[in-house]
Amino acid sequence: MMDSSRSRIIRGAALGAAILSLVIVSPAQAEGDWSSSMTNWLTGNESRRWWDGNIDSANTTVTLGGCSASPSSFKSVTLGVYKDVLGPDDHKGNRENKCGTSSWGDLSSGDYYFSVELINNNASGFRVSATSVVTRY
Repeated sequence: MMDSSRSRIIRGAALGAAILSLVIVSPAQAEGDWSSSMTNWLTGNESRRWWDGNIDSANTTVTLGGCSASPSSFKSVTLGVYKDVLGPDDHKGNRENKCGTSSWGDLSSGDYYFSVELINNNASGFRVSATSVVTRY
């Protein structure tokens, strides 16, 4: 009987150590994310707003997939991230995205959105679509 109790204690300790090691070595996860798409967006179109509580050190990123443009082929879309504040919104910078991931670093807490600033380096005359838009923060 002593061996059975000792065996259960050892198995329990091993299981606890395994769970603890997973918690300790797991990579940091973003505080939040959302997925969507864009269809025929013009410059000036804005994404939905999201709240970043800045409870982690995750970068704010926007990842585009399945990109297309009209009336010509897709080359790039320039996205700007803004912090929604009273008065003019706080522009956090533009990033050119060639149907991949753009990063704005670890932003302070607040409400954010992104806007289409340029399509194929033009302020007008083009529409952009992306079958996949993933925002992480």
